[in-house]
Amino acid sequence: MTGRSLLRVPDVAGAGWIRLDWYATGLFVATAAAAVVGPDMLRAVSLVVALGLFGSGCGLFLWAFALGVERSRTEEVSVAELFLLSGDVAPRGVKTHLMAAMAVQVVVAFAAAGARPFTSLAFGILVPMFGLGIIGRWAAQYGRFTNRTVLRTKRKPMGEGPTRG
Repeated sequence: MTGRSLLRVPDVAGAGWIRLDWYATGLFVATAAAAVVGPDMLRAVSLVVALGLFGSGCGLFLWAFALGVERSRTEEVSVAELFLLSGDVAPRGVKTHLMAAMAVQVVVAFAAAGARPFTSLAFGILVPMFGLGIIGRWAAQYGRFTNRTVLRTKRKPMGEGPTRG
């Protein structure tokens, strides 16, 4: 992959979720960086952005979990596949973009909190929940999971079980 192709969001189903992840990551990076080097007023802006992304991420996470539970009725869905894209759940380009955006969120969160300890920048540590929620939401709708294999067993009618005596 060339540098130019790494920056381009793949033309796949759910590309809007990938773009949203990068836009939100860019907003977080900009506000966190401004709050580190700028006046105290910018810390409030960074705090609002961090808490907004965290709250949105929690909502996306629950939404993804509900969709994953629904899909698990007919497909084998694991938590690792749903929220970490393990295995062949997502194409390589999708996995690269979603994981890279979350990695940027983690690095910036720790860097900002470390640069200005004991300030509101510490709330940036919560932002990767947004990345996790986006990953789960993408996988819940567009991920490839294997079909569930159902083992049929013959059940005994009620009252015909073993007797105690």
